[in-house]
Amino acid sequence: MLGKGANLGELSLIEGICVLDGFCISTEAFKKVIDATPLVSELLAKLSLMKLGDQEQIHKYSSEIRRAFEEITIPEKIQEGLTRHLTRFGENNAFAIRSSATAEDLPTASFAGQQDTYLNIIGKEAILQHISKCWASLFSERAITYHLQNGFDHHTVYLSVIVQKMVFPQAAGIMVTANPVSGNRKVVSIDASFGLGEALVSGLVNADVYKVRNGQITNTKISNKQLAIYALPTGGTKQREIELDLQNQQVLTNDHILQLEHIADIRSKPILATLRISNGVW
Repeated sequence: MLGKGANLGELSLIEGICVLDGFCISTEAFKKVIDATPLVSELLAKLSLMKLGDQEQIHKYSSEIRRAFEEITIPEKIQEGLTRHLTRFGENNAFAIRSSATAEDLPTASFAGQQDTYLNIIGKEAILQHISKCWASLFSERAITYHLQNGFDHHTVYLSVIVQKMVFPQAAGIMVTANPVSGNRKVVSIDASFGLGEALVSGLVNADVYKVRNGQITNTKISNKQLAIYALPTGGTKQREIELDLQNQQVLTNDHILQLEHIADIRSKPILATLRISNGVW
């Protein structure tokens, strides 16, 4: 298993970094579901004959494959494993159901935002449903087109699904321990916005951007942040307007920014990590 699932596993082993508890539905499970579903295998064979210009056919096969995945009955062994883990965590807890593809974060292709993530999902049946939706998202029109543009065989890109306990943050964002523009490994770059990080990664909001080097904040860009996404008590999320007096307020305090640089220093090689803050705790 590669992608964010494997990276979260590595991060969880580092002292001083707290990774929310969870588990993964492996790529092997994904392969077995495909092998046990003749319709999906048949549609993938047809899809492999498509070219970039075949948009009408890509749309057709994408819709059919996604529908087939969403109608699959997840194998009993996977359901048993899910039940066992949920019993340990508490089935009524809220979870993030996150896609983790084998082709993520490659030197020549990022696949950023290609697959779906679902937040604040509560209950076994809802989790199973959204695992299927994550699998299906590997074959959205956008993802299929990206596979074709980058020369990936649809049969060789697999998906694991992360089931991870939710946190309900005041602010969230992304930290990169090397400047994403210049590649300078001495500069930590942090993007942050209010509420759940989905508003940032989906492009709904322009985030604050902070640059830090050797314990000094070298640049601060405060953006106008009009919208945020928050969790609902009954499950799922809702987009809402940010209070007027907060729209141009700095999301993270300078102390929080410097704490994050300290966390980045724990690692000896560059990483990209999501960050969330809730009641002052990272």
